[in-house]
Amino acid sequence: MLFAHPVIFAKSYAHLQRDPIPMAPTGINRVLSIQSHVVHGYVGNKSAVFPLQVLGFEVDNINSVQFSNHTGYSGGFKGQVLNENQLAEVFSGLEANDLLPLYTHLLTGYVGNPAFLREIANIVKKLRSANPALVYVCDPVMGDDGVMYVPKELLPIYRDEIVPLADIVTPNQFEVELLTGKSVKTEQDAWDAIEWFHAKGVKTVAISSSELGGTNSLLAIVSHKDGQRSQRCRMVIPKQGNGIRFTGTGDLFASLFLAHSALTSFDMCATLERTIASLQAVISKTLTFVPEEVKSGKVAVTSAQRELKIVQSKAEIEHPNVTIKCSKV
Repeated sequence: MLFAHPVIFAKSYAHLQRDPIPMAPTGINRVLSIQSHVVHGYVGNKSAVFPLQVLGFEVDNINSVQFSNHTGYSGGFKGQVLNENQLAEVFSGLEANDLLPLYTHLLTGYVGNPAFLREIANIVKKLRSANPALVYVCDPVMGDDGVMYVPKELLPIYRDEIVPLADIVTPNQFEVELLTGKSVKTEQDAWDAIEWFHAKGVKTVAISSSELGGTNSLLAIVSHKDGQRSQRCRMVIPKQGNGIRFTGTGDLFASLFLAHSALTSFDMCATLERTIASLQAVISKTLTFVPEEVKSGKVAVTSAQRELKIVQSKAEIEHPNVTIKCSKV
């Protein structure tokens, strides 16, 4: 008996039938994550995908760049950058197979050029058309410590086109200042700036880190407004590492915040507490791998030593041990 080659068979009958349109099964969350990717280390999707999977989320990721390592390494980096046409092409494959209704969440992080960012806006609209309940979590990665590390042309696109589409935004203190045009020097300044986001239609604003907590602490604040439901929470977080700045923590925060906001049905205090518990545990685990002479400040830290130990922190991500409580405002 002669059997048709499976590929030829599939092509021959493709015009006769299509797969049924899949729908997101009850209780299953699926995230489309569009962020950077590094072969070595943990930033972007490498920092976000594993924690989401550990917490029970299906994750489909599109890599905005593929680099050998993050750009802070002294030896430079090599790799490729996905452009807006390639992004649209990959997404069109998902669309052609009627997969868009599967997505319950969209997560976006580092984007390096304006046209790519505008294509993300198109993707948000298409996903919302397929699933009106889609939750879009936007981490507007633009800079830190007063320095922008993306082209300045991205700022007005984030401000005027992307932020109004988002359900959740997770900027740091500097990114809040960039987007709102407001100086954030006090906690009250931060709360005032958050109202700018709410006025744009953003339901949940989480300032992932700020220097408003004092010399030895960071301050994280969250505001949630959805119809008649309003929540405000703040948390003072002890600094770790004697001034060592770890890469990928913002990407990790955004992914954990996405997960716990869904798992707690938007209980903001519980979401912030669990997110920070896991984030602090990952940093603590990472520090156990850092040589003592580096932690004491006698020897400069290397980029490799600042890579988060996310896999080694699986248990702490899956079962966050909350020791720092937030307070309601």
